[in-house]
Amino acid sequence: MPDSEAPDPGSAADARGTGDPSTSADHGTADEEQGDRADDPGAASGRSPIDDPNALSPAVDAVIERWNPQGAALLRAMAGAGHGTTVDFYAPDDANTTLLRTELARFEPHIDLADPTSGTEPAAALILFDAGSVLGADMFALIDRLRAADRRILLAMNGFHAYQDWRATRDRNLELLAARGITDLDIVAVSARMSAAARAADDSALLDRSGVAGLHATLAAATAKGPADGAQRRTAVRTRVLADTRARIDEQITALRSGTDTARIREERIGLAAERDGGRQAGLAAVRSQVQLARVDLTAELGSMVRALHTRSRAELDRCDRAELRAYPQRLQQAAGELSASVDAVIDDRVIEAARRIGTAAPTARRRDPAPRVGPDPGKRHRGVEDHLMIALGASAGVGLGRLIVAPLSLVPTLDVASVPVTLLLGAGAAAWVVRARGQLAERNHMSQWVSEALVNIKAQLEQRVAAVLVDIEAELAEHVVRESTARAIAVDRRVTELDALARRLVAERPAQLTACERDIATLDQL
Repeated sequence: MPDSEAPDPGSAADARGTGDPSTSADHGTADEEQGDRADDPGAASGRSPIDDPNALSPAVDAVIERWNPQGAALLRAMAGAGHGTTVDFYAPDDANTTLLRTELARFEPHIDLADPTSGTEPAAALILFDAGSVLGADMFALIDRLRAADRRILLAMNGFHAYQDWRATRDRNLELLAARGITDLDIVAVSARMSAAARAADDSALLDRSGVAGLHATLAAATAKGPADGAQRRTAVRTRVLADTRARIDEQITALRSGTDTARIREERIGLAAERDGGRQAGLAAVRSQVQLARVDLTAELGSMVRALHTRSRAELDRCDRAELRAYPQRLQQAAGELSASVDAVIDDRVIEAARRIGTAAPTARRRDPAPRVGPDPGKRHRGVEDHLMIALGASAGVGLGRLIVAPLSLVPTLDVASVPVTLLLGAGAAAWVVRARGQLAERNHMSQWVSEALVNIKAQLEQRVAAVLVDIEAELAEHVVRESTARAIAVDRRVTELDALARRLVAERPAQLTACERDIATLDQL
């Protein structure tokens, strides 16, 4: 099984983009590995893989290898003798599989991917699975069954462009195969979607990186016919490879003469020039706006919390007796501590949210102030004219009530005198009850007034805490922004310097590159 490695979909190493034809084979390195097979007769003998009289000269071979490594691998594959004309295709029935079939059908020679139950005699078996999946028991059972039947097996993982860690998944699958004693199988990484995009954009480098051409070369090697009955087929493949190679060279010549690479560098430099400050001004403006927004939100949240505590306190005061009223300042202090903890939690959440919106790391620590004090305990209530008036009104009401109660006694002459002390006692008791009730009500009102003043003081302290925290956070976030923007500005300056040097080098090397491209065209024209 050839050793093939799918190119990196994120790689920017496009040799034609740099205008250097001598490095144009870089983007096809993976497929050169795919074509460099140990049993390649052309490679072993040093001759062209195409037999005489259609053999290519070493110079033409070198041009094809440099500009079209996928085509060179296909030519080497066509020189071998295969074992059949079809390939059994084991793959999931989904859109990606259909797209891969379509892309493989665009290559010449055509590879017949047959259904495993078609009854034909296949040259090999192609097993396709998703690039993000690990081989399971069912897949290993299929591989073992095909190996027991002495079938050649090709493994391919499709859609590697969608997984950043596809290499780790591929290595894991190879480890699982090795653990079962299967070391002669490799896994080809392909991306049918990248191949389709490359054809739509007419980008041969992207087509090479998709790995589909390399997979086609491997399949062609498995289905190639012998030299006696495959000459016409190999001639058609050679013609197509030569035409594709010439088109790639013409594309590079057009890019060199039009200065596309220089224009692209100039556009990138203009874009970088607008970011010379590393985004410092935008970052600092974002810090200020987010801190102001946090101040507004926290102030509103704090006011809501204080109002809720005031409402709860008034409800509690309405249910308190005299003893509970005297102990209520301690309860309010405890409630203030709980309110302080809640405010700190809200501040932390809001700071994290502001840092996330700015795009910097949230501060790891901030100062923690103690819970606000409710202030001195309420003073003793002053007894005024109202209290004395309430005593008189209570006594009067008590006497009247007593007279009403003992009125029946006055009908008996002997009990008329006894009704007087009873009336006085009832009046005194009623007066005492009224005075006590009025006093408790006055104490409750006095405590309610003190709670209102204490909560005003608590709110002021918490607002001061919010303001102090936001000042510290603004300074720390601004420091983060300045530090990160400075690093970006240095990177931008370094990249601008690299682009300037690259532009000068491209301008200096362009004549030599054009000469090399024209020389390769002349080599192909000798056929």
